[in-house]
Amino acid sequence: MIPRRSFLRTAVSTGALAALGDFGFLAQLPSVSAAEAVADTHLVRFHPEIEPLVRLLEDTPRERLLEEVATRIQRGLPYRQLLAALFLAGVRDVQPRPVGFKFHAVLVINSAHLASLASPESDRWLPLFWAIDNFKVSQAAQQKEGNWRLAAVDESAVVPGHRAPAAFAEAMDHWDEAAADAAIVGLVRSNTSADELFEILCRYGVRDFREIGHKSIYVSNSLRCLEVIGWQHAEPVLRSLAYALLDHVDTKQNPSQADLPADRPFRENLTLVKGIREGWTEGKPSSEASADLLQTLRAGSAAEASGQVVKMLNDGVAPQSIFDGLFSGAGELLMQAPSTISLHATTFTNAVHYAWHRAQDEELRRLLLLQNAAFLPLFRGEHKDTGLHIDALEPLAPKASGDEAVAEIFANLHHDRLGGARKILAWLQDNPDAAPFAAAARRLIFLKGNNAHDFKFSSAVLEDYEQLSPPWRDRLLAASAFNLRGADDKDNDLVKRTRSALGA
Repeated sequence: MIPRRSFLRTAVSTGALAALGDFGFLAQLPSVSAAEAVADTHLVRFHPEIEPLVRLLEDTPRERLLEEVATRIQRGLPYRQLLAALFLAGVRDVQPRPVGFKFHAVLVINSAHLASLASPESDRWLPLFWAIDNFKVSQAAQQKEGNWRLAAVDESAVVPGHRAPAAFAEAMDHWDEAAADAAIVGLVRSNTSADELFEILCRYGVRDFREIGHKSIYVSNSLRCLEVIGWQHAEPVLRSLAYALLDHVDTKQNPSQADLPADRPFRENLTLVKGIREGWTEGKPSSEASADLLQTLRAGSAAEASGQVVKMLNDGVAPQSIFDGLFSGAGELLMQAPSTISLHATTFTNAVHYAWHRAQDEELRRLLLLQNAAFLPLFRGEHKDTGLHIDALEPLAPKASGDEAVAEIFANLHHDRLGGARKILAWLQDNPDAAPFAAAARRLIFLKGNNAHDFKFSSAVLEDYEQLSPPWRDRLLAASAFNLRGADDKDNDLVKRTRSALGA
């Protein structure tokens, strides 16, 4: 990463990133070590102070909350405990329907946590402060819409543990909300492991294209968050998740009794997965095959994209090369038509990629690949290929070099996305370590980000960069220029409000 003083000196010397400023006021809060921010498998079950902390977040007015939280941090409130309280407050107070919009207060928490982990110890509270403030905005929107809250469990309906797996599958397959709620509680209270729960929920996360991929994003992000805050909090989280997965706001019909476009790829792919050869995970990398898949994603249908993935696997192509093509296709959608919808092609693929690596069930892993491929043409919709192709992007060398080149890239990013993408590509070709770029990108999100997508997208794409094959990874990061924040974007008021909350 760029040394902190060096980066700030660069910012001042170029004038381009002067707005980055110094976060020295955060020194009034204790630093968050890497060990403190990751999962503790020996965490005691449900600390008694969690409920009062959740209530503090729920009941304190937005204009006073950062100050109240800062005071508790200065008195020793641990990072993971605050993360847990925030996640539970969002689950309890914000309806997961639609799975997006105001519910981003919950969806973004894992992304904010990832941003914290990747930041210097001194900066790690800032993403959490942003997420706390964002929760209050969503809570207010929820109260205006009807003050929904997650209801207490109907204990009389809870399915016994030995019957819960079958009962949950039946309820989800029939889109039965009450039965699913009773069954998921039984599952959580049974001996079902976290890995088993994850695989069960993963399948339903990719079942339909409603909510533009948010269902799968909620599955992966909620399970990742639970691994940090502790599985003792799983019951309310997974109840909210099951309720979200059953949303079919687009139709009054029960999807199990209809043939609707959002459900069609899943039903077709349930048959296709059976035609994939044994030993399919042992293929060979092929950049040419990745490029062929990318070409199909530009104009092909959902069925054609899934069919090509089956052919690739049967031809001995490694799954890694399939993901190289999928991520590149998602990045190209963003380049050609920057929008909230197109950026979700990347965050959805990030969620599926995480799930694919986490899952052990062979059929589920094959299904995840096919559904990811099928959904990207659905993200594309009626958009026509503009000719701006991620694999044909030409590098444009920055005038500066080293740290100054990173500052130059971000200086005019808001007003010249394509130029910024070309400079990123050129810089990465000369600088194999992307850490300085990532550090600057995150710092600008802290300073300029004004919605949950800033955190969701940046955390996803910076994580995905590390997972792709060269040279595809460089091109994906270059495409991120079409949604990252630049030094020429307007500042948010988070840093100012946090400084004020600390009395600095």
